[in-house]
Amino acid sequence: MADFIFWVIWILIVVSAGLVAFGKNLIHSVFALMGTFLGVAGIYIFLNADFLAVTQIVVYVGGILVLLVFGIMLTNQISTAKISQSSVQRGLGLLVVLALLAILLTALLSHDWVGTTQPLAFEETARGIGRLLFTDYLILFEIASVLLLGALIGAATLARKEL
Repeated sequence: MADFIFWVIWILIVVSAGLVAFGKNLIHSVFALMGTFLGVAGIYIFLNADFLAVTQIVVYVGGILVLLVFGIMLTNQISTAKISQSSVQRGLGLLVVLALLAILLTALLSHDWVGTTQPLAFEETARGIGRLLFTDYLILFEIASVLLLGALIGAATLARKEL
């Protein structure tokens, strides 16, 4: 059953990423991006990275995606927002994609993928990461929070209309 769920998540990621890349409607692309983010969180769960999965959902789906939706909704003429798919670099892009595909296939096929016969034990990662964030890395955590607050204030100042 786990293999079936893994492949469903994989298909969700690939299909929704394709909809993001090739969609012509901006709103549909943003909602397809949500499927990609949720699928990546599902892959993190398969990797026993519970903290990363929750962070993926909270930060990307709950923060970045909502910010994108608000940014789209607050722009003028949203009903006519269409994404142009006319690119003169399609040949070069296809060449880069094929080169990356060849590199990935070479790496995948050259590795011996014999796995263990016993399932791995699930280890909780959130407690250890939380302990590190609030002990050893507390100053860096606070600096990052002040930096993000400054970026938020700067973005609000730039977006504010002059009276």
